[in-house]
Amino acid sequence: MNTIANQDERIAKMTFASVYPHYRSKIEKKGRTAAELHQVINWLTGFDNAMIQKQIDTSATFEQFFKAATLNPNAHLITGLICGYRVEEINNPLTQQVRYLDKLVDELAKGRKMEKILRAG
Repeated sequence: MNTIANQDERIAKMTFASVYPHYRSKIEKKGRTAAELHQVINWLTGFDNAMIQKQIDTSATFEQFFKAATLNPNAHLITGLICGYRVEEINNPLTQQVRYLDKLVDELAKGRKMEKILRAG
């Protein structure tokens, strides 16, 4: 198995609950709120606050998390570098979806305006 396949498998098995506190910490250190984080997650996945909490409570893997999600039709507009990879060039759909979320969280932490993060114009 090559390195990329190993990484894809590792990401698929990682739980959303294990990463969520890191997302919160990252954005809160920069003065953003959990409500804004949830707005970003909702935009990407269609999950409301109760569904986000359910994903955490059930220790859903990213594979389960995105299987339950309804990906925003504008998610393909998320581009740029995250973790050294161009999001738009990632071949594995699940890995790309996780990196979409990482990229949105990163943009939130960097103080980008919400309408830009949510690809509203």
